[in-house]
Amino acid sequence: MIVLGFNGFSKGAELFARFYRATGIDRHMLFGHDSGAALVVDGTLVAAVEEERLNREKKTSAFPRNAVRWVLDEAGLSLDDVDAFAFSWRFSDEVLGAMISEISDGEGTAEQKFNRLRRLTTIYDGMFSRAAVLGDFEEHTGFRPDDARLHTVPHHISHLMCGYAVSGGRDAAFLVSDGRAEWLSCIMGEVRDGKVRVFDDASIDSRHSLAMLFGVITRYLGFTPNNDEYKVMGLAGYAEPAGTPPGNPFLEHVLTLRPGGTYEIPFHPRAVRAYYELFDRIFGTAPDGREDFDFRVRVARAAQELVEVATAHQVAALRERSDLPRLVFEGGLALNCVNNTKLLEGSGYDEVEVSYGASDPGVAIGAAFHVAHGAGDTIAAPVSPYLGPEFDEAEITAVLARYADRVRVRELEDVPAETARLLQEKVVVGWYQGRTEYGPRALGNRSILANPRFDDIKDIINTRIKHREPFRPFAPVVLEDVAPEVFAMGKKRTSPYMTFVFPVRPEHVEGIPGAAHVDGTSRIQTVTPEGNPLMAALLSEFTALTGVPCLINTSFNIAGEPIVSAPVDAVECFLKTEMDYLVLGRHLVTKV
Repeated sequence: MIVLGFNGFSKGAELFARFYRATGIDRHMLFGHDSGAALVVDGTLVAAVEEERLNREKKTSAFPRNAVRWVLDEAGLSLDDVDAFAFSWRFSDEVLGAMISEISDGEGTAEQKFNRLRRLTTIYDGMFSRAAVLGDFEEHTGFRPDDARLHTVPHHISHLMCGYAVSGGRDAAFLVSDGRAEWLSCIMGEVRDGKVRVFDDASIDSRHSLAMLFGVITRYLGFTPNNDEYKVMGLAGYAEPAGTPPGNPFLEHVLTLRPGGTYEIPFHPRAVRAYYELFDRIFGTAPDGREDFDFRVRVARAAQELVEVATAHQVAALRERSDLPRLVFEGGLALNCVNNTKLLEGSGYDEVEVSYGASDPGVAIGAAFHVAHGAGDTIAAPVSPYLGPEFDEAEITAVLARYADRVRVRELEDVPAETARLLQEKVVVGWYQGRTEYGPRALGNRSILANPRFDDIKDIINTRIKHREPFRPFAPVVLEDVAPEVFAMGKKRTSPYMTFVFPVRPEHVEGIPGAAHVDGTSRIQTVTPEGNPLMAALLSEFTALTGVPCLINTSFNIAGEPIVSAPVDAVECFLKTEMDYLVLGRHLVTKV
């Protein structure tokens, strides 16, 4: 069976800009962001790419016309060949009834409620309805699927099936937590004997969304919600290990835990003004306002603890209801790798799995797998993250020729060995190889690399290359068989997607200061020769030369731009930063 999964609404940005005054990246943040397409053929994921990598608009919610075209071309197929089209949203009558009830039962005058209902009607007609989805597809591809071939998949189920497939398609308990799906913000349950069972009484609706609340805190600290939450997580690492004495204001005034793994928050997450007033009261006023670093750290640490307490409460309840030894954790909140590690070590589960597509990029994959699985196809594992475009030697050479007046180029005889020799020094190398990774993390094919033994290498990359805040940490990439010697991995033996964080072992702290956060932890990526042969070879060569067991690996982009995809993206990014070298396929590129 051939299944095309997709996510994205062409009218989403325009409608949310008009009705909710969302501008810039915010206009993509409510529904359909991280749009993309994935192709599953007879249970095997053969191609997937995020639309942002092709249209170069970060976090785009646009209909993924470029991504749809590319995955089909990659497989040598046409839209006529597709058996099923899997869309990662389902606005059922039940969901729409809940949305209407939220408006009618909420605060405001009758006129305000009618205005909200009119907005909902316009958004439903323009985005959510089955006719809108089919019309969107036809408008952007010139092809209208038969109604019977369009499968709308609940958004949280799409999240679940991505994690279920990537972790091997084996039975597991699951927790999916994000800002909001169609109506809910969180579900839990289990997949047993291949059948999904949702524990409906433990679901949490969007009015009590933990992830949306974390987004409000993110904006309160001066960052962009649904984009910069990882900055809040990073700031939390600067707090004293004991936390934020005395007590945690968020736990005291914001979060109320309920039986059965549910929780409540006092206001709807859209009530930003009410939350800001509450936060000002419970945290007091910083000497220099909310830009004060110590104030930001205090709030960030409390927010991180808020997430940890709430999800631990959920997982404890889930553990009581399902005796399965594995947990699949997906949704935007599952990108909080500090929390993931604490869940693994404290939950009683033998395994906790978080995929490379845990946030919304993964729903295109999950929707496709859901339909294929439902049709009886067996999920083929492992599901590699290297799913996007790859460019051959002729394409790379043609791009380099266009920049002949701005770059020098030398062909490398042994790419890993010669790159390892460069990385002995305090240099920053753009690394562009093979197929584009899927998801928000650079996993060794579209990466910026550096030697972690230098104390100031993080500052160099943050200020001269990435153009981002100086407090941001960098992740190391390490061979899987070496990783447990360098990092205290607890129950984990492998961490291939940068979704967990581990302490650096004391004997290695001084040797890799550039790869450790201020709290002595690292969000590692483990690689194997089978999974990424070239990166594994580079690490082997580098360690043999230097004795340093890992490399800094950060995404090949600058702040505000998507990770590079095509060779021209890599060259342009290289030229507008202070990167020292670019290894583009077999070519070593330097600036004139």
